Amino acid sequence: MADLHVHRDRLEVRLSRAEKLLALRKDDLVIPRSAIRSVAITQDPWIWIRGVRVPGAGIPLTLAIGTWKYHGGKDFLIVKGKSRPAVVIDIDQSEAGGVADGYDRVIVSTTHATKLIEALRTGAEEA
Repeated sequence: MADLHVHRDRLEVRLSRAEKLLALRKDDLVIPRSAIRSVAITQDPWIWIRGVRVPGAGIPLTLAIGTWKYHGGKDFLIVKGKSRPAVVIDIDQSEAGGVADGYDRVIVSTTHATKLIEALRTGAEEA
């Protein structure tokens, strides 16, 4: 499962080797905190998925890892399982143009969604 790390100026989504392989990515994803427009917790991340997978790996209602392109842009997903909660992070691309590798939304399954949102709200650093 991806590790989410909140820093004073950024949110890091650290991917495991397997996740990088499935997503066809070489690097972790870094999102400047100033570019985060909203963060929400969802019990059903599958309803948030939009577009088609290009590139990445997907098994319906079981696994979605990689880039999903839709008419207006692209999203990055690491969604695992049918009943795992996830965080949905919307990114403002007008902030600095091309932040977070150009993704408009990042959806990550995590059991620590509440702690993540709390850390983002308070500005506290999480190791």
